[in-house]
Amino acid sequence: MPESQEPEQGSFADAEAAAAELSTTAQPLGAKGKPLNRRSPFLLGLAGAAGVAVVYGLVQIVVGLQDILVLIGLALFLAIGLEPAVSWLTRRRFRRWLAVTTVFVVGLLALGGFLTAAIPVVVEQGTQLVAKAPGWLHDAQNHNTVLGQLNDRFHLQSQLEGVLNGPGLGTGLLGAGQAVFSALTNVLILIVLTVYFLADLPRIRAGGYRLIPHSRRPRAILLGDEISTKVGGYVLGNLAISVIAGVLTLAWLLIFGVPYAALLAITVAILDLIPVVGSVVGGVLVSLVALTVSLPVCLATIGFFVGYRLVEDYVLVPRIIGGAVKVPALVTVVAVIVGGALLGIVGALVAIPIAAAALLIVREILYPRLDRA
Repeated sequence: MPESQEPEQGSFADAEAAAAELSTTAQPLGAKGKPLNRRSPFLLGLAGAAGVAVVYGLVQIVVGLQDILVLIGLALFLAIGLEPAVSWLTRRRFRRWLAVTTVFVVGLLALGGFLTAAIPVVVEQGTQLVAKAPGWLHDAQNHNTVLGQLNDRFHLQSQLEGVLNGPGLGTGLLGAGQAVFSALTNVLILIVLTVYFLADLPRIRAGGYRLIPHSRRPRAILLGDEISTKVGGYVLGNLAISVIAGVLTLAWLLIFGVPYAALLAITVAILDLIPVVGSVVGGVLVSLVALTVSLPVCLATIGFFVGYRLVEDYVLVPRIIGGAVKVPALVTVVAVIVGGALLGIVGALVAIPIAAAALLIVREILYPRLDRA
């Protein structure tokens, strides 16, 4: 064996002898050594690098699971929104599972009624579209019509034929089919998650509050329950206002003979769920369709939606939602814009209750601490 290894073996033998001396009956593994210096530059750098790595990993996980997290958050939001209806039934001696089942059966019946009313209208309009297509083709070939002039200028017919005859049609249809399948899958997942969240909401509530220190838990329970009340009041109130908007729009369109009254009323009701901009977009769409009847009917429809918007903002919202969600108009507009920019329609829908919760926390926690500082 080389002589260069003898010092190493001798050092190891010395270490073994020292280890044998440290081992006693009371401490078989020897006494603990001095703790590492926590202010050591190496340990500080290692801890900082590990923290950055953990944060980066969490960010990557959130980005990768963004769609699923949005579904989970929306399901929890809907469960909290439906909780007042379930609580109302449980106070009337309904067991929780029966109350949850009743709420969802009523909701599914309402959804079934909506689809029953919407699908025949869509099929009828599709049939009318197919019937009018030859007339539009004839107008496109007539150079004296507006459609013909547009066709001469932009070559609409040739572009449409290229799309129909080109390879992109199969891809487009496949993409549309995948989008529809994905949407149906997300809706199914959302419904299942909402049912589970709503059924276990008391347990989730208790488990969430137990994560808060005992000394702060009573205050957190009061704030959390107040936020849940705001969310529930907003969800149910927003649904009620949307139904009112759809019914009034249907009555107006039927009175003035505007075509596609049922479909337009359903569209207005759905769009009205989106705060601030939903009713405006619905009013513009309906007014454009009313223009096909006559200019006076279009102007009257515009006046109807302006008047309804004023009634909704100053009568319906304060009476139905205002008691639960008190958010200034400026905060409402900013919250909807920011929520829509971040998460699209979902962000716009949940923006107002989130803003109300943030204002509650600022008013009850942040302002008192700043006043005492």
